[in-house]
Amino acid sequence: MSYTRKELANFIVKKLQLHMDKLTDSYSSMPKIQYFYIDDLLPEDLAAAIYNAFPEPKSMSLNKTLREYKYIAAQMDQYDPVLEEIIYAFQMPEVVALISKIVGKDDLFPDDKLYAGGISLMGEGHYLNPHLDNSHDKERELWRAFNLLYYVSPDWKLENGGNLELWPDGVKGNSITLESKFNRLIVMATHNNSWHSVSPIKVDRTRCCVSNYYFATNPVDAEDSFHVTSFRGRPEQKIVDILLRGDAKVRNLIRKLFTKGIKETSHYYKKED
Repeated sequence: MSYTRKELANFIVKKLQLHMDKLTDSYSSMPKIQYFYIDDLLPEDLAAAIYNAFPEPKSMSLNKTLREYKYIAAQMDQYDPVLEEIIYAFQMPEVVALISKIVGKDDLFPDDKLYAGGISLMGEGHYLNPHLDNSHDKERELWRAFNLLYYVSPDWKLENGGNLELWPDGVKGNSITLESKFNRLIVMATHNNSWHSVSPIKVDRTRCCVSNYYFATNPVDAEDSFHVTSFRGRPEQKIVDILLRGDAKVRNLIRKLFTKGIKETSHYYKKED
């Protein structure tokens, strides 16, 4: 089974168009952290083929810290072509235009360098602690505006863990759990208050996600300010929370002093000219 990004984008466009009014109403009704999701995004056999194309963890980069525990990859020419095609399907102009219409923001730009995007794989015991995504793109020219998270693990259940959690009142408040359901796309706004996390995985299975990020000329929230990706501990992790808050303060200070950072990030798609 082989599809181009254009063909995949056509599937996405048709699904979005079919539910346009519902998605627009859903997004606009969400307080504090706005989001929408749509199920059965692609034909089921195609979504399963994307899952089956995910590489072995050993060929990906492992992030294992107090902040997170997961495998990630952005150098997409090293993997099955369908993974690159589905990532860039979400960046096709017709898809960007429809999502722009749903969220009511017309200055969106997809990130072809996959700065923090690409694919991720999480297994038993893996997690992503509550955090705010970095506020800008790699060059610090555009504001990070939306996360597009497409889940492809068949028969994934809520009780497995590995679900997206939104914290509209911060990490001391209650969270909203969005299941990482097979063939589901979640689009969420990112700004200074969009705390979110991935709950620890409780089963011996892999939770696979295709990730894209849209940037914008202006921030989603007019009150937004520059920040690096900033982590917190979960409510029960008192000591971890203290350590992660200190870590975020130090890294924010470094980025304010050194605009491009001390060390360039390695997580982006390095394409040949």
